[in-house]
Amino acid sequence: MSTILRNCRLGPTKELVSILIEKGEIIEVRSAFSTEELQGRTVVECDGYVAAPGFIDLHVHLREPGLEYKEDVKSGTMAAAKGGFTTIFSMPNTRPVMDDIQKLESYKMTLKSQSCIKVMPVAAITKGLKGETLTDMEGLSEVGAKAFSDDGRPVYDDGIFRKAMICAIERDLLILDHCEDLELAHGGAVNEGEASVRLGIKGINNNSEALPIGRDVRIAEELGGRVHICHVSTAESVEIIRAAKKRGVRVTCEAGPHHFGLNDSIITEGFTDCKVNPPLRSEADRVAVLQGIVDGTVDVIATDHAPHHKTEKGTDFYKAAFGISGIETAFSVSYSELVEKGHLTFEKLVELMSLKPAEIAGLKAGRLEPGYPADIVLLDLEKEITVDKEKFLSKGHNTPFHGRTYRGEVVLTMVDGRVAYKR
Repeated sequence: MSTILRNCRLGPTKELVSILIEKGEIIEVRSAFSTEELQGRTVVECDGYVAAPGFIDLHVHLREPGLEYKEDVKSGTMAAAKGGFTTIFSMPNTRPVMDDIQKLESYKMTLKSQSCIKVMPVAAITKGLKGETLTDMEGLSEVGAKAFSDDGRPVYDDGIFRKAMICAIERDLLILDHCEDLELAHGGAVNEGEASVRLGIKGINNNSEALPIGRDVRIAEELGGRVHICHVSTAESVEIIRAAKKRGVRVTCEAGPHHFGLNDSIITEGFTDCKVNPPLRSEADRVAVLQGIVDGTVDVIATDHAPHHKTEKGTDFYKAAFGISGIETAFSVSYSELVEKGHLTFEKLVELMSLKPAEIAGLKAGRLEPGYPADIVLLDLEKEITVDKEKFLSKGHNTPFHGRTYRGEVVLTMVDGRVAYKR
């Protein structure tokens, strides 16, 4: 099948171009194709919208298997496509946990039949996410797991984490670590600070994140391995990673739109859609994460998309589940907060959402160039949207962005030249 995306732009100020796609691959990008060249091909009129490489999310919870009432592969990947994502990494904290070859093989069959985009399954580092026994990382990698995480829980034992990193070095695997000191965070429901005092709710201290990041950095530095830090949210965390990078440590990290687009001042009594782990932090932390994005300390934007059923949120902060359903709003929030406010260029934002995650994960993706997969998102940068959680394709409507207005909307998402979402 041959398709031409006609009259799109590769940036807000760029000239119109057309993109030729054949067999799921970009063949040519040039100013125009003749009438004769258009004959016999599917032509998608782009009306001057901006084309970008499909977004890649290193951190998504699809919930299936076992928690399909929150989300399943079909609903989660449809939501991702609506958000402009063409590849996502699904976390292993499902039921059962994705911790052995048989479970992973079964999950891959589900992905093949139910997913409308590309899903890279992340396998567990330890059996049952208990932090006690390493999984068969070698065997899991041979059947398709190239990234490993105990996300939702930290790998608490230093020795176990060190063994996992040694295995990852030997097989060029990626460790995605959820950094949390469980003892410091125990019982907390919001950030320790203004909101916790105002609401009388036990807070989560910044050091509960920063201290384990320091551990990861030290082990990576000792072994010469690489580690990716999930959902960075504090000023201390950003500074630890910034200093480590200056020393040459192979550490990368991600930040979510909620951690640079919101702070804990928006939290009100009963507004549990704000409850997330790590929590929405102070304004000073938000600014520090933003500065980390600007200066390159933060490598990628990742959503930590964590859908929940409405019964799991309620109004009690202590009982409510942690998590935000964020994959459908990620681009609009990021574009509005980072580009519209003058912190980044559009091209830099695309790098954070496409090219850099591809490089970290070792994928041939993230570029609109001949020879690359035709994973493409078409964007209306002038469109103003008001977030309406009732219109989400995700089963999870748990979002603190509901009712807020942003600019930038996904018009079309293509995966290997096939339309996965159309506005």
